[in-house]
Amino acid sequence: MPVRKGAPALLYAGTLCAALLLTGCARTAPPAPAPSTPKPPVASAPAAGDARPVRAPRIPGVGPLTQARIPDGTTQAFVVTGATADSNTARAVLYQRNAAGRWSEAAGPWAAHNALRGWTADHEAGDLRTPIGVFRLGDAGGRLPDPGARLPYDQDEEFAISGTGFSGESLEGSFDHVIAIDYNRVPGRTPLDKERPLGPEKGGGVWIHVDHGGPTQACVALERGTLRELLVALDPAREPVIVMGPAPEIAR
Repeated sequence: MPVRKGAPALLYAGTLCAALLLTGCARTAPPAPAPSTPKPPVASAPAAGDARPVRAPRIPGVGPLTQARIPDGTTQAFVVTGATADSNTARAVLYQRNAAGRWSEAAGPWAAHNALRGWTADHEAGDLRTPIGVFRLGDAGGRLPDPGARLPYDQDEEFAISGTGFSGESLEGSFDHVIAIDYNRVPGRTPLDKERPLGPEKGGGVWIHVDHGGPTQACVALERGTLRELLVALDPAREPVIVMGPAPEIAR
């Protein structure tokens, strides 16, 4: 098992924005009794048919209040948004920030499930809602072997699960691969760890796991191949986070 490194569980940070500098050169006027004042340079419009993607300094769909909670050192953000506060289906996209501070889509969009009753900014154990917020992603694991994750990965038979979901679907295999979301947990430990710093009444064990074809208790679920792709893509050196909640809330 790789050596685990701790990381802060709560995320409060400022927005990193890049400044755009426009420069131009003024031509020297020929000798004359009253030389004319040089005109400022005029920015040229994009060439017709230029299909290069536009990269915004802020993550698309993420508003300034939410963006301010992303740590300065983070250059990977997994954004999961539902249409409304009561939605249990969501859209997921992995974004990366380049050296100039601009965010662009790295993978996705992918379909996802979240909790049966949607989202909440004040999660309680058993409320069947997924916590809203920005949380670090630092630990992974599962019943099956590591598919090539760079995050510390804990393979353990305790990730086995049985039973049925809210739609009568089988839950078997849902924890074949998981990524722990740092909500009410101690970072740097296996996702199976049961310590709850905020107390057991605030819930815990909120993971990204394999989609079983229906809503979850509180987790985010992705199709098996998608989750494996995400596991391989997440890089601890990029200090990855998940940004999750209803789209109108995340856009604030």
